[in-house]
Amino acid sequence: MGARILGTGSCLPDRILSNHDLEKIVETSDEWIRSRTGIVARRISGPGEETYLLATKAAEQALAMAHIAVDEIDLIIVATISSHMIMPSCACFVQKELGARNAFAYDLNAACSGFLYSLNNADKILQVDREKTLLVIGAETLSSRTNPQDRNTCILFGDGAGAVVMHYSTDATGVIGSALFSDGTLWDLLYMHNAPSCNPDLIQEGNPGAHILMEGSEVFKYAVRSMEKAVVELFAQENISLEEVDLIIPHQANIRILNKLLSRLGVDKEKVFINVHKYGNTSAASIPIALDEANRAGRIKKGDLLLLCSFGGGFTWGATLIRW
Repeated sequence: MGARILGTGSCLPDRILSNHDLEKIVETSDEWIRSRTGIVARRISGPGEETYLLATKAAEQALAMAHIAVDEIDLIIVATISSHMIMPSCACFVQKELGARNAFAYDLNAACSGFLYSLNNADKILQVDREKTLLVIGAETLSSRTNPQDRNTCILFGDGAGAVVMHYSTDATGVIGSALFSDGTLWDLLYMHNAPSCNPDLIQEGNPGAHILMEGSEVFKYAVRSMEKAVVELFAQENISLEEVDLIIPHQANIRILNKLLSRLGVDKEKVFINVHKYGNTSAASIPIALDEANRAGRIKKGDLLLLCSFGGGFTWGATLIRW
């Protein structure tokens, strides 16, 4: 018994930015990007494709699949690090766009792990108030937070949104459990400044602007080890074997990270859903986009055991088990 996913949805911007397009912007090549990341293309937002609008369209798809009316939504959680405004929250704008007048709304910032953190929040809320219906969204426009001249980051990130509708389930389906972690001492390996302070006493020296900065090789090492640890601890916590999992949907960061993680876990690639080649790293939107694609492609059946795992800035990381 737990928070069950009733419907999924996703939304990607129309514009496709290929590796060959990036060759004209920064010193790189299609071969270099593919060999190091597995990414072939990513989606980039244009006019009318702000974070909250992508999130709204993904939510509408999820609501339609779940056969849930907007008035039935009690809470909207949006995981994001790239809302078009700091205040109001992206979730409040989604509420406005949907016309979800009965819902309250807030954002959650845990970088690429934001969707898993949000699922955990939703599960805990539904354990207490089993009559509520929740909308959980991961949405990003990282093109607005990436320096196009920084080869370490501009090749990696893309835009998009994914959403799920959740309600309490009295049967064996739903969120089984999560193992979530963070380590703020490692913040300077993957971070993003805010806009410069208006208070001169709080101005941060060396602030290059509100875009992502990353020490790629260090992030790689921590990402693999941390996700492996989270998965192992989660299965021990729930007394479930990894062999029982039907489908793994990891954060779509980098194919080398994913391959290394799967190797360390001893998992067959046929059990893993991967779409990083099409969209790049969409941070908090990564897992819900992949979840929706897998669901609509028939990769998930009722009763399947799903493993979700992620790693992101903070550092934040974790794993979640769901019975579909």
